[in-house]
Amino acid sequence: MLHVQIVLFDGFDLLDAIAPYEVFYAAALCAPNSLHVEFVTAEGPRSVPSGTNGLQIEAGGKLNPEAPGILLVPGASGDVNDQEGPDSIPAILSRAMTTELTPLIEQALEQSGIVVATVCGGSLLLAMGGLIEGRPAVTNHLGMEFLGATGAIPVQARVVDDGNLVSGGGVTSGLDVALYLVERELGPRIAHEVEQLFEFERRGTVWRNAGMAPGRQQTRPVDESSHAADEETPLTPAPLHPPIKPASLFDGDWDTTIATPIGKMQVKLSISTGEGIIHGKATQGDETVPFLNPVLEGNTLAWSLRISKPLRLNLKFETVVDGDQMTGVAKAGMLPASKLSGQRLSSPGRTV
Repeated sequence: MLHVQIVLFDGFDLLDAIAPYEVFYAAALCAPNSLHVEFVTAEGPRSVPSGTNGLQIEAGGKLNPEAPGILLVPGASGDVNDQEGPDSIPAILSRAMTTELTPLIEQALEQSGIVVATVCGGSLLLAMGGLIEGRPAVTNHLGMEFLGATGAIPVQARVVDDGNLVSGGGVTSGLDVALYLVERELGPRIAHEVEQLFEFERRGTVWRNAGMAPGRQQTRPVDESSHAADEETPLTPAPLHPPIKPASLFDGDWDTTIATPIGKMQVKLSISTGEGIIHGKATQGDETVPFLNPVLEGNTLAWSLRISKPLRLNLKFETVVDGDQMTGVAKAGMLPASKLSGQRLSSPGRTV
């Protein structure tokens, strides 16, 4: 018997969870003794408030990360007008990510007989916990940039099948995800029967990393004479590094604070310039990571940074300095820009 666990957490989206529950329950009616579906939580049986007006849903079991079958994770429902408040979707997902839910899902992903499925922001919850780095996935269109910032590979599709990870896009994609999994696990006739019962036809093509890869055909004939001319004309190699202005205004060690929607981060920055190339590194706790693609334009220094605390993100920074004060922003997808402020601790040749 196929065991389907639909995970609930405080602030979950009702439709993300209930639509798949209805599909799986209907499949169980169409194929007796083949499927069992239940609501579970990381903590065990309890009443769980949704993010839609706090409507309570009873979860009857505790998430079992070793039970063969399907583990489905919904997204969150929150305040879309205030992305920095405690009731925002990023804040709700972050709180869920810091519970026992993340290690339990990680354990489930390691099992050979379990498929982890997500709906809407459910893939963001996994991505924020570092569970799907480097894996193709989809989420609500508003969160696709943020999904990419976590290290996952965003795919514009209604449903993305990556083996033991199946993800769905926006809220109503829960129907498509569940019907696709019913077809994958129980066969197309059962899925078709449920579609007829619900009077619902699935949308879009399920993306899988299989088959021929799309490519572009050449649209105009090749002029071989131009190629011959090219062979006779040596090309000047491009410089290994584009010229970059000195970063003397930024050089030094900095004590900075980044105020994010989910808490403040204390980060030490070390910036230097050598042979016209900007070098930088950031230290947070016992973790030190280098700047990625630092670029100085006028009085603005921009770079990217891969962090793992409080969650895994690729942040894009843009900063300016005024004397020994640094200010700027850090951005990651749909998350509101986080404010950065810092004080220079030392610079080459002197101490502040």
